[in-house]
Amino acid sequence: MRIAIIGAGYVGLTTGAALAYLGHHVICAENDGRKLAALRRGMCPIREPGVEEIVRDAGGRLLFTSEISEAVKADVIMIAVGTPSREDGSADLRYVEGAAREVAEAMSDGRRYTVVMKSTVPVGTNRRVRDMIGEILSERGSTAEFQVVSNPEFLSEGQALRDFLYPDRIVVGADGPEGLEIMRRMYLPILEQSFEPPVWLPRPANYTGPPLVATDPASAEMIKYAANAFLALKVSFINEIAVLCEKVGADVMEVARGIGLDPRIGPRFLQAGAGWGGSCFPKDTAALISLGRANGYEMPIVSAARLVNQRQRVHIVDKLENALDGLAGKIVGVMGIAFKPGTDDIRDAPSLDIMRLLARRGARVRAHDPAAMANARSVLDGLDVELCDDPYLMADGADALLLVTEWPEYKELDLNRIAGTMRTPVFLDGRNLMDSERARRAGFIYMGVGR
Repeated sequence: MRIAIIGAGYVGLTTGAALAYLGHHVICAENDGRKLAALRRGMCPIREPGVEEIVRDAGGRLLFTSEISEAVKADVIMIAVGTPSREDGSADLRYVEGAAREVAEAMSDGRRYTVVMKSTVPVGTNRRVRDMIGEILSERGSTAEFQVVSNPEFLSEGQALRDFLYPDRIVVGADGPEGLEIMRRMYLPILEQSFEPPVWLPRPANYTGPPLVATDPASAEMIKYAANAFLALKVSFINEIAVLCEKVGADVMEVARGIGLDPRIGPRFLQAGAGWGGSCFPKDTAALISLGRANGYEMPIVSAARLVNQRQRVHIVDKLENALDGLAGKIVGVMGIAFKPGTDDIRDAPSLDIMRLLARRGARVRAHDPAAMANARSVLDGLDVELCDDPYLMADGADALLLVTEWPEYKELDLNRIAGTMRTPVFLDGRNLMDSERARRAGFIYMGVGR
């Protein structure tokens, strides 16, 4: 099939490259000149395992352009632009509407198009985009025909290609059978698992393909928001339990293991730590609360999840301050800046709030990350944080280390060497990543979260 992707950001590029790998002919429209130039040179502007390889493997089936009018020559047009939060928490749809307007203005007479909403958007956006495109075509006197389909993404940073090629489900919201059939055809290699897996990303054992969830557009839009909100709730719940575990002498890791064995609960997203961040959970929970208010309905459970998440960041700093008997003048090394391992994304990363709190309380902050140093330099401009390219240098003479992002590289560090160079070997493991006994044997005063 001929597919256009409007927006070659994280979702758009991953989706476009994977669809091209499956055999479709894909053209991605991107208005960021620097990003477009990098893509045309074969360089991947995002850090995501496998994307650079799959872009390369797609070969001539994956093209890039700055002109939406060129991209709209396709049969399926996916809108995958950003929907950032407004000050009131609602989703800012200006980029979605701008893309839809340009698509409508470029549609050719006599052709039939399928416009797919890939961006995460509030309920009712499909209808809004459909009406907008219809009005523009009517004003132009165009005979082009179109339909709008909802197809939310469920890509987790750090494993986006795995999520795309071997998904838990594919959700399609369409007003009629034609839109559903076009999407089924597009995803057929994934539904039937008929493609040859990349050598570096083999098909999971016993995986036979995902269910296709066919529903109406409004329900598809709500599925995306509800899924992310529920996962955020789960993380906030275990973090709330973790704080109580510290107060009563229980171990949250044992508690999580015990409740996670219940199939009604499951073990995933029950890892206590410094809380959630990134480009999805913060934005989507805020948008869901705003959507509720716009419809005269409060969302106290989702609101509480956001409150607990922010409180958890403060709790981490409080815990370290108590351990050091004050933070003023103390050197604290922060291990991990990205919001999660496997990415350089620092959008709403817990580390940023934590470093700001540490600095506000008088600490001298150093920080290291295996991937996110460049992004951190731009965001932390003006904040007194020393960015260290070497974790060993970061720890030299420090009063404490605080692990915020669970990069597996940190588990391989020489803890004896690190503890021996610190002024006071305090280690607060904000993700319960390290082997506590190994850390203590190395000479650390080790603390976890909820333990």
